[in-house]
Amino acid sequence: MLQAGLVTGLLSACGSEVFKAIPTPVAAPGKTPVSTPNAGVTDLSRNRPPAAVRNGYTPAVEVEHGNRGSANVVLSFQGSGDARIARDMLHEAERAHVRVTVLAVGTWLLAHPFIAHRILHGGHELGNQTYSHPADLARLSPDAAYEEIARCATVLRKLTGTPGTWFRTTGSPHASNMVLTQAGRAGYAHCLSYDVETTDWTDPGAAHIVAAVDKVQHGSVISLHLGHAGTLAALPQILDHLRQKGLTPVTAGEMFGLT
Repeated sequence: MLQAGLVTGLLSACGSEVFKAIPTPVAAPGKTPVSTPNAGVTDLSRNRPPAAVRNGYTPAVEVEHGNRGSANVVLSFQGSGDARIARDMLHEAERAHVRVTVLAVGTWLLAHPFIAHRILHGGHELGNQTYSHPADLARLSPDAAYEEIARCATVLRKLTGTPGTWFRTTGSPHASNMVLTQAGRAGYAHCLSYDVETTDWTDPGAAHIVAAVDKVQHGSVISLHLGHAGTLAALPQILDHLRQKGLTPVTAGEMFGLT
């Protein structure tokens, strides 16, 4: 069992790394080009900070959806809750040959250290949704917000060797400028938002979750949560619904050309 003491210290390099905005990717032969902030499409957050580098590091750039001309969508899950249900959720996705993006809470990863490798072993993508999931990250001081992000990044590094590509804030679909700045300070160039909210974390029942996904569009990023029985029950219907609309679930990295 991994001891929490191994991951409580922050890496000194976190505050000194400089990342550039998402590069314009070149689509692989036979694949649909993906959208990026540099491509001039509408997947930029409404909260994007000025492009200038602040205090020696570049604020993260937030995206909420991909190219509306693409048939791809992203199933993004908060990594928290009942680990047994989370494992069953991953199995259900894999049974349908679907890969998802998990933004994990650091304390959850420490409590269930096997789960990080289980996510990656299934071909899924793993990122950062803070260390302890404060109710609203934007309400913390800049240093406290940075510590939440950087501490989870350290857990991810210890468990998997990498902090992951994506960070997601708490308390709101969109990160504030302060949070984007602190995410950049912690080494993240990319903040993943979403344009389809299912409110599955309130346990409204499978039917409500499936109905919420009906708002999906080409290029959508859908917000879901691991560890909730209602979401697990809804997932097969969600996947069928997406197929009927001609939509293909991919990871966020695949959507935005960051694989």
